[in-house]
Amino acid sequence: MTAAPPITRIAHADVTRDQDLTTEEVSAVLALAAEVKKSPERYRTALAGKSIAMLFEKPSLRTRITFELAIQELGGFAVNYDGPIGAREPLRDMARNLDRWVHAIVARTFRQQTVDDMADWAEVPVINALSDMYHPCQALADMQTLQERFGSVKGLKLAFIGDGNNVAHSLMLNAAQLGMDFALATPERYEASQAIIDEVHAINARLGGKLVVTTDPAVAAAGAQAIYTDVWASMGEEDEAAERRTAFAEYQIDEGLFKMAAPNAVFMHCLPARRGEEVTDGVIESPRSVVFDQAENRLHAQKALLLMLMS
Repeated sequence: MTAAPPITRIAHADVTRDQDLTTEEVSAVLALAAEVKKSPERYRTALAGKSIAMLFEKPSLRTRITFELAIQELGGFAVNYDGPIGAREPLRDMARNLDRWVHAIVARTFRQQTVDDMADWAEVPVINALSDMYHPCQALADMQTLQERFGSVKGLKLAFIGDGNNVAHSLMLNAAQLGMDFALATPERYEASQAIIDEVHAINARLGGKLVVTTDPAVAAAGAQAIYTDVWASMGEEDEAAERRTAFAEYQIDEGLFKMAAPNAVFMHCLPARRGEEVTDGVIESPRSVVFDQAENRLHAQKALLLMLMS
């Protein structure tokens, strides 16, 4: 078996947000993810003897299983902790305990501040596996999926229609880093963070992408190579579900809206999906849906991220 090629190390100590990766590092993660997917056997001992703590404040299917498999398939082992972080004991104490035991920390939290504080108090790498502001691992897997489908993604248009949430933030930041155009359609009161929008405009000024922010789903969908959506009420927002169903009623991805995209457009969703709300069954089950490719690529993108932080 041919030895694995040298792995570029990420300059930043942690990946708590998408901005922790440079343009070159985003491309390097995606290239390594493709290589790991193609030749997984070359990396089976890359993290031998390494332990990773996985902290989950939120329930999880894709994140938990793909991270645990990624760690095991790289030769390491995962230790799981479920429950609120910083409730039973101060977060800084928890972080400093973990720092003595494990080689990295993966945290899926409600608040971005929790991930940031964990990174401040722990010297080992900390990876954001989802927070209220960012979902970098999901966005990397999504970019890998688009590269597989279209080859180069530079110049493609990705439209996100729905809630201006953590997934939307991470997608538009990664799209800008890769020279893609991004269109975001959200209802009033559910817009994305203006600070992140401003960051994306700044990246686009350097790298050539375009960002359109609108309240009109048709404007966002027009000519797009990918249409992306997410649930209207995320975990922790259940008490807003009825109000959100009303606010987002015109933002459903149905067959009519999907036809406004490019003829070769794909449908994307980070899952879980609520069929009949943000997307119709016909669209998500169509041959142009790549939602399970995205889910599969969580495994490979996260392997690449672990390797570049820990190898």
